[in-house]
Amino acid sequence: MLFNHKRLSIAAVGLLLLGLAGCRTQGLMAAKRDSTVIRSAYGTLEELFQTEIVNIGLEELGYRPISGSELEYDVIHKAIAEDYLDYTAVHWNPLHSQFYENNGGNRRLERVGPLVENALQGYLIDRETAEQYDITNLNQLANPEIARLFDNDGDGRANLIGCPPGWGCRDVIEYHLDTYGLRKTVEHDDDNYFTQIEAAIAQQEQGQPILYYTWTPLWVSGVLTPNEAVTWLEVPYTALPEGQDGKTISGGKNLGFSVNQIEILANDAFLEANPAAKRWFELVKIPIKDISLQNQRMHDGENTPQNVRRHAEKWVKDNRGTFDSWLAEAKKAQ
Repeated sequence: MLFNHKRLSIAAVGLLLLGLAGCRTQGLMAAKRDSTVIRSAYGTLEELFQTEIVNIGLEELGYRPISGSELEYDVIHKAIAEDYLDYTAVHWNPLHSQFYENNGGNRRLERVGPLVENALQGYLIDRETAEQYDITNLNQLANPEIARLFDNDGDGRANLIGCPPGWGCRDVIEYHLDTYGLRKTVEHDDDNYFTQIEAAIAQQEQGQPILYYTWTPLWVSGVLTPNEAVTWLEVPYTALPEGQDGKTISGGKNLGFSVNQIEILANDAFLEANPAAKRWFELVKIPIKDISLQNQRMHDGENTPQNVRRHAEKWVKDNRGTFDSWLAEAKKAQ
């Protein structure tokens, strides 16, 4: 059972989980009493794959994970802290640090992992425009003539496809626009990300300029391939909101966003009560390229929850030896 991005209250999350848990238990209270039931969530459908891999391991340890629900990242963190959820496999560190601290930090939550290493983020434009106008740095968008190249709505400002409310990247983009003095020439389009990206892909195919934010792992860079169809923009200097400090250099370029580790975030009390699950969270690793390849299959049409579960099961089968070694180690903690 999947849900589109919504601005949900924690009470609404509780009702949502009540419906999910009802498929396997007598409801949320039963889920709380049954220590084998584990509740998770993710931010985008593209993150269900890694969640399912983690859940398959939990199943083989004797737990009964609920397949998960799609929620905004800030809501996920709050729901875990308040014990409406047990874990998420999509905590980006340091991108989600503010969500972590705002919900009790080490007093209520614990980061485990990393599950996926060296996830990148940054700004890109189409390569044709970059080469024609010698655009290599985000700061060049302060020039109104350059900014107008990426104006899609006729107001004279560049339209930057960014991040919706509730995503950690939105705060960084907003900070960049202020710090680099780009408010007068750049407009942050923060509506549905994937709808806008599909439109940008169509624009690029028609030879029109595009300007967007993206991250890895994700299918977008498989369609708009960096150094081929598009190129990364550097930032003039590193400038990050409080709590976002980290390495921003990748491939010799300052991309402006910290290189992140994708970790499992869990309720502290849940981990204390479930040492085998905690050990499993510590051990499981997924190569970033495997997630990107699976995401590409989703973009090509294999995008139902059943498809994603099948992809996860195939990944486990292909990595069975390593997977079993992680399970054996986790079982020692039971």
